[in-house]
Amino acid sequence: MSITLRTYVAIIFATFIILFTSIISWSITNKTTEQVKSEIGDSLASVAYVMADKLDHFMWARYGEVQVLSTLNAFKEFDDAEETQNLINELQRNFPSFSWIGFTDENGIVQVSTGNILEGVDISSRPVFTESQKETFIGDVHDAVLLSSLLPNPSGEPLQFVDISTPIFNDDDEFKGVLATHLSWEWSKEAQAVVVSSLKEQYKNQLDILIISSFDNTVLLGPEELVGQSLELDSIEQSRLGENEWAVELWPDGKKYVTGYAYGAGYAEYPGLGWTVLVRQPESIAFEAVKELRHSILWSGVVGALVFAFLGWILAGRISKSLRQLSKYADELRTGKRKDIPVQKGINEIEVLSTSLRELVQSLTKTEGKLGEMQNLALHDKLTGLPNRVALDRYLSWFKEEHSEDTLTFFYLDLDGFKQVNDTYGHHTGDVLLQEVAARLKEVAAKHDLVVRIGGDEFVLCIQNVGQVHEVATVIIQSLNKPFFLGESTEPVHIGCSIGIALWNAKEKEEDPLKVIIRADQALYQSKQNGKNQYSVHST
Repeated sequence: MSITLRTYVAIIFATFIILFTSIISWSITNKTTEQVKSEIGDSLASVAYVMADKLDHFMWARYGEVQVLSTLNAFKEFDDAEETQNLINELQRNFPSFSWIGFTDENGIVQVSTGNILEGVDISSRPVFTESQKETFIGDVHDAVLLSSLLPNPSGEPLQFVDISTPIFNDDDEFKGVLATHLSWEWSKEAQAVVVSSLKEQYKNQLDILIISSFDNTVLLGPEELVGQSLELDSIEQSRLGENEWAVELWPDGKKYVTGYAYGAGYAEYPGLGWTVLVRQPESIAFEAVKELRHSILWSGVVGALVFAFLGWILAGRISKSLRQLSKYADELRTGKRKDIPVQKGINEIEVLSTSLRELVQSLTKTEGKLGEMQNLALHDKLTGLPNRVALDRYLSWFKEEHSEDTLTFFYLDLDGFKQVNDTYGHHTGDVLLQEVAARLKEVAAKHDLVVRIGGDEFVLCIQNVGQVHEVATVIIQSLNKPFFLGESTEPVHIGCSIGIALWNAKEKEEDPLKVIIRADQALYQSKQNGKNQYSVHST
């Protein structure tokens, strides 16, 4: 059975377009799909890291306050109950997260306490006393026992606490009693709300943050149906090995989630409670953009095949030679020898065909470009446009490979007075201030240096081969000390800047740059303790 030229060419042409589109689709999707998935997963891992860091910093601050308070003579000698009472009341006023603070004698009898609650009561059998007679005790989240009916509870939900208690010894090293505190677990929900609220639009309200106890993998904070249950997930085990990564996991509800995880290993002298932070998003939602891209390319190929098959049937008598030429161009495009299909002049139909093919290639190229934009969004902070923590990790990997003989100085900085601007003028003005700060920091950084927004009002500058770190730090502080004019504000806004500095030498192959950044963060807190609006250099 013979086939007409038109039919034959139409079949050949349709086959060619299908193969051509398949080659382009395969090239684009295989190269970029895994990259996009990785960026999305890294973003969730970064959120988990930020939440774990917030928990550790909060507990470190409260741990330090209790430690400092325990060194005062009002507790070591306890010869003035009123003075001791005033001290613990002042601590609770400044930090309402302390639900209850009490001081016991050596037998566990409460001598003074906030609100006079439990005064004269024997708590010698409670862990807050028994576990802290020799060293500071930090207890994991637990339900209220003695205090459940004594403390105000507007929500009506069961009260839960985290304990911090420390022994008190006098100057003769004699045990005098225990300074015991109960931290309300409500502060963790506030920290969770702050992190989630800033990510609602980006993650379509489908983001869950969970805190997992080191004891029996119990869910301390998360979706209501999971709180109090024990979870068995590989991500929890991996986090306890020090990993800050992500994975696609099957959860107990039978659904798959993209899960970022991080481990709260403590901070500075605070040892941590071994909490694991999980950040999850349904796989179908997290990878929705990848699925849409695949469908778009597939339908573009199907429509293109039908359109060009019809044109091939109409123009079969005149396009044989041009088809061979176009086939040659497609092969060159596939192998990378050509970046576009030229328009064929002479025959109007062939010119239309070649133009359509050219536009198809350009459309697919634009699709790839949009995917590149998605990747760029995953690497940059939405508010300031600065690179984010994921971009910092990539930059450090690149620097280790390309600049193995150079040094990199980390300037870890935190804005002084930023909260006051937010409280006075509102969060919108605070956002404008962060954008202006980002612009000034980029002016300080050189062309090949990096300015990163870590989160909130914290930034990191990565500067190569600094000659005088003191001069750079001074320039940064002077730049941010200049007044800011923020639109509707009737007067200039003034802020300060505290900086921690640490140096990383790429020659030290075994040195992890992330550990150097942590040292810069520690130096930052030293600047805060020394009075703010200054810099400190970490000494190794």
